Amino acid sequence: MKALCDYADDLFAPDCQTLVDDAEGGVRYWPGFVDAATARVWFEALHARAAWTHLQRPMYDRIVDVPRLLAHYATDELPDALPLARMLQQVRARVPAPYNRIGMNLYRDGRDSVAMHHDKLHTLLRGHPIALVSLGAPRRMLIRAQRGARETIAVDLAPGSLLSMSHASQLSHEHGIPKTRRAQGPRISVVFRVRPPG
Repeated sequence: MKALCDYADDLFAPDCQTLVDDAEGGVRYWPGFVDAATARVWFEALHARAAWTHLQRPMYDRIVDVPRLLAHYATDELPDALPLARMLQQVRARVPAPYNRIGMNLYRDGRDSVAMHHDKLHTLLRGHPIALVSLGAPRRMLIRAQRGARETIAVDLAPGSLLSMSHASQLSHEHGIPKTRRAQGPRISVVFRVRPPG
């Protein structure tokens, strides 16, 4: 389940793990994408200076808080005060794609979460991956097959790690960050996507 990646672009990344395999690259994980010092600097800058927003959404007959803070940026309009341009360059070097949007989630503590889901396919350009950089405290992600025995994979996303998910994996698997009662420090996920034009 966690065999070393055997793709040509991973020959010099021996810590790469294949969590889900498919024809488009599946779900791959690099726990040591950047060093601890870099990850800490990136976290502190984003935590302090990103344009975090608190959203609400309708659920059944009431309005509920989205259980995390959000921020969004276009890759052609990245603020100089944030390390997103450098992050984008390093992500593209490891998981190449013409990323044009960056979405960020701030999980303030263990009560913040995201339910099991797959990304909405109409908001993604077919054939391109989603890349996710984790910063701050480690947090467990669940990845679950949508058919068959619905096997679930748990991966503890380390600070400075990178997770890539193929477009095809959004058809076969769902993923989420469950709530936890354990003491949990804040975590930021920085998600790089290729959105369709317009």
